[in-house]
Amino acid sequence: MRIMQHSSQPEPILPVDAVLNDLKQALRERHEVVLEAPPGAGKTTRVPLALLDEPWLAGNKILMLEPRRIAAKNAAYRMASLLNESAGQTVGYRMRLDHKISRQTRIEVITEGILTRQLQQDPSLDGVGLVIFDEFHERNLDSDLALSLCLKGRELFRDDSNPLKLLVMSATLDSVAIASLLNDAPYTHQL
Repeated sequence: MRIMQHSSQPEPILPVDAVLNDLKQALRERHEVVLEAPPGAGKTTRVPLALLDEPWLAGNKILMLEPRRIAAKNAAYRMASLLNESAGQTVGYRMRLDHKISRQTRIEVITEGILTRQLQQDPSLDGVGLVIFDEFHERNLDSDLALSLCLKGRELFRDDSNPLKLLVMSATLDSVAIASLLNDAPYTHQL
């Protein structure tokens, strides 16, 4: 993980850190994974950064779907600060009427409407290697539609040489049911 510090204080160990290696392994072997971990475990900020240098990503972007605008913006700023960067460099965000991204942005934290529009314009999500559905327990029509469009776009336009991987994360999720929906995806549960 490429996390740098603002000060001499080490970054605290968060509960999700205990399952990051299992999560990486699962994503190497499968194109869809489910992660369940309690609130405050570090899913939103630790997971995307831990996956950024995975070989299967092959330089493609990570899109992380956040259901709320404030959460999207805060997640992007926090991850950028962990890299000693400003939002819009490696980590950026995009939402209606507000964005901070650049050519070097590799992780985009986006809201549901943005992902739906991107999928309508480019169903293959060219240049994207992973879509993370964060806080999936807050399901609504936009998130369900986006997941469905990702699955269909992947089926039609991608193959194993250029996969679109999907990661569904939540604190309170029926992991078994979601894993079943995603081709019996492996799921990681952090207590």
